[in-house]
Amino acid sequence: MSKPGRLGLGIIGAGKVGAVLGAALRAAEHQVVGVHAVSEASKDRAEALLPGAPLLDIPDIVERSELVLLALPDDALGPLVQGLADAGHWQMGQLVMHTAGRFGTGILDPVRASGAIPLAIHPAMSFTGTSLDLGRLRDCLFGVTADKMMLPIAQALVLEMDAESTVIEEADRGKYHAALAHASNHLVTIAGQSAELLRQIGVERPDRVLGPLMRASLENALSGGESALTGPVARGDVGTVEAHIAALATDGVTPDLRRAYRELARATAQRALVRGLLTEAQTSAILDALTLGTGESS
Repeated sequence: MSKPGRLGLGIIGAGKVGAVLGAALRAAEHQVVGVHAVSEASKDRAEALLPGAPLLDIPDIVERSELVLLALPDDALGPLVQGLADAGHWQMGQLVMHTAGRFGTGILDPVRASGAIPLAIHPAMSFTGTSLDLGRLRDCLFGVTADKMMLPIAQALVLEMDAESTVIEEADRGKYHAALAHASNHLVTIAGQSAELLRQIGVERPDRVLGPLMRASLENALSGGESALTGPVARGDVGTVEAHIAALATDGVTPDLRRAYRELARATAQRALVRGLLTEAQTSAILDALTLGTGESS
């Protein structure tokens, strides 16, 4: 016997996020009435995580669902929502929930105008699109946005996926998503650039060098904030920074890596100054060192 209040769930977008969240909601005994998947990878993912769920066209999914999960690329979300509204597919009282970090419920205004209930839930997690993600949801926090009266529904759905939520106001979604992208995507870029440098000098397993260092740095930063900052910039070691700039000016170092080092070092110096880790004179010397060979002035 199913639990009371179980919903017919339709999933539009069987990418890494949609398939995993769909599986989590199915584990909470919501019934998957249909999945929309286009690519072979998405179809395989749906079969692996949502076995037996019928593959349907989008209008059929919306027609059959009490809860529609929209797990689409950001730029595709608005046109799809509007197109379905223009065609009269959204239904009175239907729950429509998207997973885009960039948007709150404003992108779902056509849903609201049709009498359906818009919800925005964004999992602050990097997905593999496999069953491994289901266990990792327990450590995941969802950024949730909804109309005040409907907020408990969104929070309850997140809780059913064994996760927790934090409320993000509609006007704050841009800052919220920028913070997450900066922390996650740029971390990957930094790791890639650093591994590239190590490979250039013959280190065969850069991950063995960088892994312990980056994990410890991340854990220290999350637990201690910027008081955990260390390294030549935070210490005011101008000579070391100059040596780095000279090394990065040699052949084989890509321009994006040089720019990233300089800009992040500038930001580090300025934040270290604000927090009293550097004096004005030390900060000025570091900034001067970072302009060497660029024709810039600090």
